[in-house]
Amino acid sequence: MSLAGLFLPLAVYAVITVLHLVLPARHVEGYVAGGDGRPLRYRLNGRLVFPATVALWAGACAAGLIPWDLWWTVRWESLAGACVLGLLFTAGLVFPAAPTGKGLLADLFLGRIENPQWLGGRVDAKMWLYLVGAVQLGLNLYGFLAHHVLTYGVSPSVVLHVALFSFFLCEYLFFERVHLYTYDLFAERVGFKLGWGCLVFYPYFYAVGLWAVADRPNPESPVWALVLSAVLFFAGWSLARGANLQKYAFKRDPQASFLGIAPEVVTDGERTLLVSGFWGVSRHVNYLGEVLMATGLTLALGWPSVPWPWLYPLYYVLLLGTRQIDDDRRCRAKYGPLWDRYVERVPYRIVPWVY
Repeated sequence: MSLAGLFLPLAVYAVITVLHLVLPARHVEGYVAGGDGRPLRYRLNGRLVFPATVALWAGACAAGLIPWDLWWTVRWESLAGACVLGLLFTAGLVFPAAPTGKGLLADLFLGRIENPQWLGGRVDAKMWLYLVGAVQLGLNLYGFLAHHVLTYGVSPSVVLHVALFSFFLCEYLFFERVHLYTYDLFAERVGFKLGWGCLVFYPYFYAVGLWAVADRPNPESPVWALVLSAVLFFAGWSLARGANLQKYAFKRDPQASFLGIAPEVVTDGERTLLVSGFWGVSRHVNYLGEVLMATGLTLALGWPSVPWPWLYPLYYVLLLGTRQIDDDRRCRAKYGPLWDRYVERVPYRIVPWVY
């Protein structure tokens, strides 16, 4: 086992943190309020940190300092090191905080602090976790791709998979501000689920497709299958990104149209719920988009002899299916009769005319 591989995630996460602190950033207000009742402020520069980190990695490889497929050759050691960091992060954040009253195991898993920020607000824990996870996932994908190319040559299936995933990561970080209005930011605390999830599960499990094929001969995929995978991916992206952007625009200005769609709402006189555009199709149409994107990414790899790539879309089905149930329960408790009126207008949970 490579001892250097164990410490590699720590080194990468440290580099990402330094870049996050020194590169120019947008200073924006979020949707979540702090202890003083005012919206929390965030420094967002993921769209600079990601290419800068990848450029440093590529430069080190081109200079011969590290091999192009380093992330593949030390993948198990790197995963083990990330696991340790995730556990230490969880313990360090949860144990010093006041208990929530739900029990130690629940506090460890879900967290005790809602929106921790460090260094005078320069680093927000949630946004830092997502940034670190996204960048490390990109490095894993590129290292695994390099191994496959060096071993078997260029595969259109593998290249397409990585290209689509790169688009996914770049647009996610480009629209960082939009994610300040999503479920994770306003409804979850920071514990094992978010901490270990972003430091370990996100960057390593999301690459499960390449884990399965990087050391195998090129997947056999006809052109029509590659086109279908790209169509599914971008159809899903349109639903997920369109829904999130519409919600973001509505929360910032409830009177503004989005893509020419005038906002329609149900209201009790004080609170409003959007029922037009993407949010009139189903109550969680963005979740449908996420599943379609994951399916497109998996199809890009063709039909490998092992089923492991399909764990990625299956994970989204399980995660978002249970999250939808929890979110509906929370909204029913929050909005009461207004939620019943909303459900009458938008009866489908995720998949229109099906569920």
